[in-house]
Amino acid sequence: MTDEELVQEAIKYREHSYSPYSHFAVGAAVLTKSDHVYGGCNIENASYPVGICAERTAIVKAASEGERDIVALAVVGDTPGPCSPCGMCRQFIGEFKIPRIIMANLHGVRKTVTLEELLPFAFTDSDM
Repeated sequence: MTDEELVQEAIKYREHSYSPYSHFAVGAAVLTKSDHVYGGCNIENASYPVGICAERTAIVKAASEGERDIVALAVVGDTPGPCSPCGMCRQFIGEFKIPRIIMANLHGVRKTVTLEELLPFAFTDSDM
């Protein structure tokens, strides 16, 4: 699967966003080594900390199906530039050591980074 195809999957999942408070819909899709794609969207809650971001939703769906080897993640939002994962999602991405992160928007802007670029000095299992 190409990076652009993964971005298109994230765009599809964005349509399922439940974002009645922020009105900021985000979609994400992860590609596993076994060539499966799992997607997710942000899901808000009136008690804001209870919500979950699109990136974590997609990763949780993959992990809950037994997938541990995620090779890429795409995240898409309606932003001026590439949609960047929040700090909590960056740490979550780091937990699964996802090597390629494709940040995109709905206007064709894309930026691909490595995990080290996304989260330098990450707290990992080697720190424990």
